[in-house]
Amino acid sequence: MSPPAQSPKANQSPKAKTLQSWLTGPRVGALPSLTAMPAPLLSFEFFPPRTEALEAQLWSCVKRLEPLRPRFVSVTYGAGGTTQARTHATVTRILRETSLTPAAHLTCVGATRDEVDEVARGYWEAGVRHIVALRGDPPAGQAGYEPHPGGYAYAADLVAGLKRIGDFEISVAAYPEVHPTATSPDDDLDNLKRKIDAGATRAITQYFFDAPTFLRFIDRAHAAGITVPIVPGILPVTNFGQVAKFSAMCGAKVPDWMARLFDGLEEDAETRRMVAAVVAAEQVRLLQANGVDEFHFYTLNRPDLTYAIAHILGARPQG
Repeated sequence: MSPPAQSPKANQSPKAKTLQSWLTGPRVGALPSLTAMPAPLLSFEFFPPRTEALEAQLWSCVKRLEPLRPRFVSVTYGAGGTTQARTHATVTRILRETSLTPAAHLTCVGATRDEVDEVARGYWEAGVRHIVALRGDPPAGQAGYEPHPGGYAYAADLVAGLKRIGDFEISVAAYPEVHPTATSPDDDLDNLKRKIDAGATRAITQYFFDAPTFLRFIDRAHAAGITVPIVPGILPVTNFGQVAKFSAMCGAKVPDWMARLFDGLEEDAETRRMVAAVVAAEQVRLLQANGVDEFHFYTLNRPDLTYAIAHILGARPQG
């Protein structure tokens, strides 16, 4: 009896099989070339310094990124209002000494309405016209958020209060993967709608890493009647372990592919920065290919990494 006939592939060497798979496998279209898309609109977030050394680092960051002419730069507010004075000093100095447009974070935590209103009036009188209005995180040692007895209870209340003080541009937070204390995705979206209806003009999202997560979220937001810009928050990751821990607390999913990319780089900071730049740039370019044209970068006061990513995306210093 003759041996069974073998297919041509069965007689191929491993190299030939590899070539065959390359030739016959599905073709995946590349992202649009960098020249096919304009540089996106950018904004940057800084945190106020706690020491003189960190203050020098912050101003190095501000000066490094200023030539990119972002739409605005925001300055964070510590849990429980712990950095209120430093935030105010940083915002007013940016306004006074740079060409940048600063946005001040303001929260509901740890202050009465009168105290919050006084801070807001101080910003208005100083010439600051953009506020990032947040509910805020509970102070250290407090298990969960509790509204101040005489304060603004939630971010929607704060937005309405700010609008009574002045015609601020107001940005609020949005959560593509749902705020960890929300009872449901629909409840979380309803809360965002309340903030918009109270007068917010933009939403900036918590960071996320998978583009479809954001795209599904904006589809749901549009269906809910939200029409203001929802700007993706982008976090370049250099310390994977730290981000994984923080993400577990704030409800952001860290995909397995990201863990694999950073595996084995714990003692290699330079390679981590290279990987971080590639990951963030690719995330932005994929969103750009889906029509998103504005991004908010959480810089962590690390200017060179953010600058490199912006350069990859086509942003260049402007005179």
